Amino acid sequence: MPKSALRPVTLSATIALAVFLTGCGAVKPKPLTHDEVAARVRNDQQAMYKGQEPITGALTLSDVMARSLKYNLDYRLKLMETALSRGLLDVSELDMLPKLMTDAGYRWRSNDSGGTSIGIQDRIVSLRPSTSEERVHFLADATLSWDVLDFGLSYYRAKQQADDVNVTDERRRKVLQNIVQDVRDAYWRALGAQRLLGETQTLADNIQAALEKTRQAERAGVLPPVEGLEYQRALLDAMTLVTEKRQEMEFAKRELAALMNLQPGTDFTLADAKETTLSQVPSNLDQLEQMALEQRPELREEDYKTRIDAIETKKQIASLFPNLNLFAGGGYDSNKYLYNESWAQGGVSMSMNLFRLAGIPAIKRTNEARMKVDDARRMALSMAVLTQVRVSVERYKLAVYDHQLAEESARVDQRLASVARAGSSNQLTSDLETLRTQARSMVSRFQEASSYAAAQSAYGRVLNSVGIDLMPEQVVGTDLPTLSKAIQTSLAGGEQQVFTQAADAVEVDRPVELSVTGLPARVDGGAVRAAVGNVMTGNRISLGSGDDALAMELHFSSTPGKNATRAQWDVIVQDKSGKRLMTQSYRSFLPDEVSTRAVAALAEAATLSVLGEVHQLVAAPETAAIRQP
Repeated sequence: MPKSALRPVTLSATIALAVFLTGCGAVKPKPLTHDEVAARVRNDQQAMYKGQEPITGALTLSDVMARSLKYNLDYRLKLMETALSRGLLDVSELDMLPKLMTDAGYRWRSNDSGGTSIGIQDRIVSLRPSTSEERVHFLADATLSWDVLDFGLSYYRAKQQADDVNVTDERRRKVLQNIVQDVRDAYWRALGAQRLLGETQTLADNIQAALEKTRQAERAGVLPPVEGLEYQRALLDAMTLVTEKRQEMEFAKRELAALMNLQPGTDFTLADAKETTLSQVPSNLDQLEQMALEQRPELREEDYKTRIDAIETKKQIASLFPNLNLFAGGGYDSNKYLYNESWAQGGVSMSMNLFRLAGIPAIKRTNEARMKVDDARRMALSMAVLTQVRVSVERYKLAVYDHQLAEESARVDQRLASVARAGSSNQLTSDLETLRTQARSMVSRFQEASSYAAAQSAYGRVLNSVGIDLMPEQVVGTDLPTLSKAIQTSLAGGEQQVFTQAADAVEVDRPVELSVTGLPARVDGGAVRAAVGNVMTGNRISLGSGDDALAMELHFSSTPGKNATRAQWDVIVQDKSGKRLMTQSYRSFLPDEVSTRAVAALAEAATLSVLGEVHQLVAAPETAAIRQP
């Protein structure tokens, strides 16, 4: 090669080497700056809460679920993953189309290409040096090719991607069911704490006043130091128990805020819905197990994975076939020395890797092992699902029983508190015992609310274990009221598949028209009636009048005795027609000094003793039996 021809090559190589070495030393680690991190945080915070409808009223269970499903970030992520999977399906479908390859270029060289020819036998040069290519010319071509084997493999990949879309959708269903379960669990705990918050604050104020009173008595020498400190210790212990229960349930409100993706510090109120009677424990376990095996997202996901693996087997077998390639196209070359500057071409080719045939036994063994693993994994998961169904039903059974015990315990402690208030005097020891019984009663009421929330949670886990979809297939409109209504309807329909009566179903809620008669002249009847009314509304019995209202009369009577006055409350419940539905008596002793406080406390105790029967009458008066003393 002439030296003049080597110079451009050497110069180009030197420039390329210099650029390469410069680039290797130019890229260095660059950490994020504080401003970049702060900007990312601000953008994320704005995006997390962007476009949310403000809270304008008390939230029902379906309202909370609607907000959680619309704004929860985990659910949004699953929706995005589903959309991404569908996009990948569209891309994989394009791979099945024939390939149309186009090419255009510009060619330059520093000298002419060409050469001489030499005889094969005599080695004599027959032509002088010549060229048939210009130093500068343009090239272009377009070729349409179709690879039969590539088409078949692309078809199987598209079918696998289609099943992957179904897998992603089943994972979205699982996230949705878990969110619904978490909302149900937190909602009832938060609502129980909200109901008792006012009474808890009043009790805390009373205990604080009693603490200050004992401190003053201790400093004044009225109480011995040890006795005063014991009183303070007892009051603080009582308040500690109440505070622990209240905080335990109030944390559920923060959990609800996180599930709804509310901005930190956003306050909201839950609608004080009536606690409905819990549904009976399902007895048709075989039917529930069959539903779970058919509907659980995890098992459906395994079904789709099995289909994907079956297609993988077909894809591996198809890759063994010969590859048939068909192509056709046209070309252009601006070289003026060519006889034809443009042309059309086509052809067919076939190729096959014969060594791949040796892998047929290994492919067969691998596919058989894959299908066995799929079957084993699905059967293991099916066994876990069946176990979850039976365990969830058993847990619901125990939760219902625990709630019944907690409900009865709460009523007993409320009656104890009422009796303690009735017999209390202005003495410090009497006030202390009254506050202790009130604190115990408040703890029992928190336990009752907590047990009801636990029963609701166990109820939801039964639905979750069966795989019930609590979200309708289609929702017309995406605004929160429409979504909430659709969820409420879907909840009722889905739960009726498992339970004979849904725990969230709307029951008959008849108001009660309350009257108190027979009180002594020096007792304030309005205060007694208000005390009884507070007990009834606190235990979720509505007061009022109407065509369907029940009349409840508390009649007071007393009989003097040798050492104490014996008091009796007759509780009578009638419907509007005057039909007596219940008659129950409650007897006790009055303190020496008959006061409004004592009579009101005994009236509360009498009301609490019949609350179970009144609840039944309010919910289903036509089936309740008449109770006689």
